Amino acid sequence: ILLMGILTLYCCYRVVKSRKMIPLIDTSNWEFPDVCKYYFGSFGQWSSLLFSMVSLVGAMVVYWVLMSNFLFNTGKFIYNFVHGINVTDIVPGTNGSNKVICPSAAGSHPPQNRSVMFFSGNSTGFELFEEWWNKSQTVPFYLIAVLLPLLNLKSPSFFAKFNVLGTVSVVYLVFLVTVKAAHLGIHLEYNWFTENDFFVPEFRILFPQLTGILTLAFFIHNCVITLLQNNRNQENNVRDLSIAYFLVGLTYLYVGVIIFASFPSPPLSKECIEQNFLDNFPSDDIMSFVARIFLLFQMMTVYPLLGYLARVQLLRQLFGNAYP
Repeated sequence: ILLMGILTLYCCYRVVKSRKMIPLIDTSNWEFPDVCKYYFGSFGQWSSLLFSMVSLVGAMVVYWVLMSNFLFNTGKFIYNFVHGINVTDIVPGTNGSNKVICPSAAGSHPPQNRSVMFFSGNSTGFELFEEWWNKSQTVPFYLIAVLLPLLNLKSPSFFAKFNVLGTVSVVYLVFLVTVKAAHLGIHLEYNWFTENDFFVPEFRILFPQLTGILTLAFFIHNCVITLLQNNRNQENNVRDLSIAYFLVGLTYLYVGVIIFASFPSPPLSKECIEQNFLDNFPSDDIMSFVARIFLLFQMMTVYPLLGYLARVQLLRQLFGNAYP
């Protein structure tokens, strides 16, 4: 994480400085594809635009999947709470007040809404809820009604300022991880000389996968010029960029290490840790519910900003104007 953070920070620094390295030309309105065109011609312009669009559209797809996940679990929690449903998830997990579950152990196709319920009354209402509140078939389409109007706003300044509230969600996420780790304790095995079913090797041949994930996690190079050009004090761009990378890297490192170290193994395996670690907590976990609300709110402010960046970069290169 530290190595990839430093490497991507340096590359991002070079991108920020790239416009000022071009002499005798006014580059104040240039985007990064324009810089690539100056040095490499049309090939540099369109190839940089292509990779920029791939990364932005890919990020928007990932955000949509995550928002669907957060919205689904939020709605499920509210429905169960309002109707007084006692839900036991059909997945292995630990016992006690700080329950941790292993959704991947439920099979290659883990249950969506499937659950064992214990409540008095007709189950028709719950079956109808399952039909209209499905993680993959209905919930992603509900987001369209909220995000489509936001994607059509022209000015990104509202979202850039509104996204400052996303800091609250990050602080709460760090708080959640710290509290969960304090309750669960540290579960690490240091004995290398006896056979252990829960042994996790320190080195795996597939470790380059992490570098690819981190490259995308630290990647803002294609839009960093757009993001920083509205700063009041342009001379502080490098300082602000360095602080941002430091805080992001520190958050990744802290959350990743604490979640891995505190995950209860045994009885569960470290392999049970989900890509979205909030899925390792039951749907009725209140702290996880609040975290999903915060993250859903944050992503709904970031998503239109990503759409704006993709639209501006594409239309400006095709028509010479962000709004032809």
